[in-house]
Amino acid sequence: MDLKKFVEIVEDYPKPGIKFKDITPLMNDGEAYKYATDQIVKYAREKEIDLVVGPEARGFIIGCPVAYSHGVGFAPVRKEGKLPRDVIKVDYGLEYGKDVLTIHKDAIKPGQRVLITDDLLATGGTIEATIKLVEELGGVVAGIAFLIELTYLDGRDKLDGYDVLTLMQF
Repeated sequence: MDLKKFVEIVEDYPKPGIKFKDITPLMNDGEAYKYATDQIVKYAREKEIDLVVGPEARGFIIGCPVAYSHGVGFAPVRKEGKLPRDVIKVDYGLEYGKDVLTIHKDAIKPGQRVLITDDLLATGGTIEATIKLVEELGGVVAGIAFLIELTYLDGRDKLDGYDVLTLMQF
């Protein structure tokens, strides 16, 4: 299936010069969303995962059905102040500025094989921060899966040494 047909390019969003890749048309189409999810589920099966981790909010949309399919848990990575219990945190850079990501301290057990999911690999800052959180808690990053990779932003360079799946490249 040509998943690119289900990605809407929005000019000058969220700021001038940006060509935003909107995945909501893909999510609105049951067949396309299922197909994309099934591709990541297959990848996760090969990685023998124990847990799925995804940064908010679109990492949840990608990761939760994968976790469900495998009968494993999902651990959310959220911006500072959004998780109610003890967390660890990391500062990171993203395409449009700086932020802080957090995860519950008890979200990952040492040695668990973790699949990280998100919708988009751009500069790699968000996923690099997510990797740091997973590894600080003793998790093993078994793989990283995205719907889209913006190859011109070189985000994959920050993921050297990790196994990465992307379903579409722009």
